[in-house]
Amino acid sequence: MNLPPRPLRWLFLDLNAYFASVEQQVRPELRGKPVIIAPAGVETTVAIAASYEAKAYGISTLTPVWEARKRCPDIQVVSPRHELYVEYHNRIIAEIEWHIPVTKVCSIDEVACRLLDNENDEAGVRALAARIKAGIRDNVGDWLRCSIGIAPNRVLAKLASDMMKPDGLVVLQAHELPQRLYSLPLTAIAGIGAKMKARLAKAGVNDIEQLCARRPLDAGTAWGGRDGDRLWYALHGVDLPDKATQERTVGHSHVLAPKNRGRESARLVARRLVLKAASRLRAKNMTAALLILHVRFEPDANGVRGKWHASIKLPATQDSFRILASLDALWPQLVEVAGARPGGFRLRMVGVTLAGLSPVGGEQGSLFERLDPGHELARSLRTEALSRAMDRLNTRFGRNAVMLGPQSGGRADRIGTSIAFGRIPEAADFTA
Repeated sequence: MNLPPRPLRWLFLDLNAYFASVEQQVRPELRGKPVIIAPAGVETTVAIAASYEAKAYGISTLTPVWEARKRCPDIQVVSPRHELYVEYHNRIIAEIEWHIPVTKVCSIDEVACRLLDNENDEAGVRALAARIKAGIRDNVGDWLRCSIGIAPNRVLAKLASDMMKPDGLVVLQAHELPQRLYSLPLTAIAGIGAKMKARLAKAGVNDIEQLCARRPLDAGTAWGGRDGDRLWYALHGVDLPDKATQERTVGHSHVLAPKNRGRESARLVARRLVLKAASRLRAKNMTAALLILHVRFEPDANGVRGKWHASIKLPATQDSFRILASLDALWPQLVEVAGARPGGFRLRMVGVTLAGLSPVGGEQGSLFERLDPGHELARSLRTEALSRAMDRLNTRFGRNAVMLGPQSGGRADRIGTSIAFGRIPEAADFTA
């Protein structure tokens, strides 16, 4: 098959062990030591980041804290500081922008930059990568390392950034493709997890070489959809345009501290998660048509954990008051189900998701301003305005300056904003 010219088009930068590295940067006493990021004092939770010194003991993201201590008695468990990680993210982005425009911020620790025709020869792009690395080291933090991948498209550039860690630099040229990829496992490709690997195996595809040996259409059939043929072209170095995407949900979940897994503590955490999600909804100028409440239970006497979810329709709203009222309507269902379990109401995790998102329509305030103050539409207008006013106050005066209802839980159940790999927290995220 004749393929189009495939020059080097993308530089992909992956910050190595980012959250742990930031902590080691600001706390020199942690440098060179095994570190994990996890809520302090909660042995049953999992690591959300691990330093390379910790990874040497087989500790990684999602390793339970108790297991990390077993593998490495000297492990340093550090509570997450979300604002700090976003601050350093912004400083790193600013440094990269001195050298090349950032085309896409893919996550809090990954960025992609498109190369122009006058900056994509291999010698020049290697020099560019070296300057970026030196700039981050000298101007942001000497303990912050990154791996850089350079390739004809973004899929391959990300793949290249994973091929040499930490502090690596890998260039994939078109004439090397796809043969240079054959030694990598299928799961090295973003989007191929255990389930997709099993689906491909059923179709007779067990490695990258077998996937690339197929025709593009056959590769798409093995994948189970049209993205398979896109992947085939990507692995051969073709730079395809991005597919249009639309955000479909906004949600948050929280692992509860052991002492706060009862009915009332869990309910208050769920309320705060709703407020945070609603604030994000307003920041995006979107409305939601569905609220989903989902939980995971503590293990029962037989060791069975279990999970549960339920949903309720919303009237296309972004109003915190309305969404909280819908949460209150769902909660008795959870109480009944959880209370019937052996050991009673004991939750390990609670989460809320707002779905059915749509852009806010034209401004309608003037339609209701003459209604009786007790009318349902007038009340809705007031509570939406009040919700937005709370957002402004919290942004100006700090997180939780204004809250609806009581707060509960100790240090381990302060929600704040969660560490985000797939999206960068915004200022509003730190106010709920």
